[in-house]
Amino acid sequence: MSKKTWLILILVLVCLCMLGGLCATATYLGWTHFTFRVTTPSGVSSRATSTPRSGGTLRLYGGLPPTLDPALVQDSTSAEYVVHLFSGLVTLNSDLEVVPDIAERWEISPDGRTYTFHLLPEATFADGRPITAEDFIYSFERACSPKLQSPVGEAYLGDIVGVSAFAAGQAEHIAGLKALDAHTLQVTIDAPKAYFLAKLTYSTAFVVDRVQIEQQGSTWTRKPNGSGPFVLETLSRERIALTRNERYYGRKPALERVEYVLSGGMPITMYENDQLDMVEVPPSEIERVLDPENPLYAEHHMVPELSVQYLGLNVAQPPFDDLAVRQALAQAIDKEKLATLVLKGTATAAKGILPPALPGYDPELAGLPYDPENARKLLASSRYAGQMPPIVLTVSGTSGHMDVTTRAVLSMLQENLGLELTVEQVAWEDFLRDLNERRYQLFLTGWIADYPDPQNFLDLLFHSTSSQNHTGYRNSQVDQWLEQARVESDPARRMALYHQAERVIVSEAPWIPLTHGVSYTLVKPYVQGYRTSAAIYPWLKEISIATTED
Repeated sequence: MSKKTWLILILVLVCLCMLGGLCATATYLGWTHFTFRVTTPSGVSSRATSTPRSGGTLRLYGGLPPTLDPALVQDSTSAEYVVHLFSGLVTLNSDLEVVPDIAERWEISPDGRTYTFHLLPEATFADGRPITAEDFIYSFERACSPKLQSPVGEAYLGDIVGVSAFAAGQAEHIAGLKALDAHTLQVTIDAPKAYFLAKLTYSTAFVVDRVQIEQQGSTWTRKPNGSGPFVLETLSRERIALTRNERYYGRKPALERVEYVLSGGMPITMYENDQLDMVEVPPSEIERVLDPENPLYAEHHMVPELSVQYLGLNVAQPPFDDLAVRQALAQAIDKEKLATLVLKGTATAAKGILPPALPGYDPELAGLPYDPENARKLLASSRYAGQMPPIVLTVSGTSGHMDVTTRAVLSMLQENLGLELTVEQVAWEDFLRDLNERRYQLFLTGWIADYPDPQNFLDLLFHSTSSQNHTGYRNSQVDQWLEQARVESDPARRMALYHQAERVIVSEAPWIPLTHGVSYTLVKPYVQGYRTSAAIYPWLKEISIATTED
């Protein structure tokens, strides 16, 4: 072979290696809590012209869920799986609108209190057993039963007449539930409430299989007989696999399989190495991704989340039983710095509790401003001045490493108030349990909307009798406004009541709202049907893998 031929071959090999490197680094996506990958047909370029097809495997980066029981879900990690394995009367679509699910239609009585749901006759569980109105009654009663002790059952279903008595063990059944026939369910609530249908999109209202639960007891979630678009195939600490539910009553998903990878490396690196197909962009990588010269720029998607990250202060424990101490901490934390410098624009500074993208957001709410000098004055005026008890900040996790937000908050409190906090990490499942028991003095966590209504934030998290009020906050005037908002039929007046309640809550600082999330996600070009959304809904049934044409 001639020298010229050798040179040509070497140049070709160099070009191929460079092209391979580009292909290995030029694809991406991110979603809150999860990253995804689609397996493309062997030997086919993902850059070619593509059309959707049925089939294929989508791989995502996920987390280990504390539960797969719909009646016990109180975190977004569990919810991501549960919304795809189970279904309810109604659901949310990608625009976060309430739409029919197993109930194909419904009527509401003139007084706004009685809902009559007509179930799809063809709806079945994954094993083929028909879903009836009695199955929903069983599921609702199970979620609220004293035996199950769900931390969320009564909080989400308590508008139904008789739930409180049933949950307290004072009634054999929930009075407001009635099966008119096999496929007609009547639900009566205690007063007309604008948000009631939206609350039924939460997992406590999902239908579960009574036969399976009674036969298998506490082990039933290892292979739940659900009714959602997917069924559970594998659950381990390394991988969770879902497969298409071939008996799904709605439009069947295009995907045959979804695999969540729970370990294996940095998600964004795995995405660039074509091991994942969607990934949330972390703050450390956001500048690189948003560089228009970077190939990843064309694959990023951005959406403001309906979320808030916050510090929770237990108002029953010293020193947070003193309003001045709570306000001092709130004014010692620079939220703008957290959002812009620490989180590098993957969040916005929070002035209040409600996210800016949520209907009912109050743009006039100023909140407690960053004012270190006034924070020191407040602390000096408190009854704990000069004798501050030890403060322990509890965060979820087991890594032994603090995230950037925790480090920044500790630094600000030390610099501006001279406070040195102890940090303890608690495994996520235990963290949730202890929150419900109000064990923590100070904790850092977040909340993402279950449904797009202020009631899901303000009433659920701050009414004095709510099981989801993790700080022990109590204000009779706030309770009164929240109760009035529940039954207010005029939308403007209803939102005004929430605004009043939120302003008082923020000023009394049982929470210190820190930031609202902004999700940046990288998505491979051959993943089709993905739409950015601010909350959790069964989005996987809309996804398809594209075949490619040269």
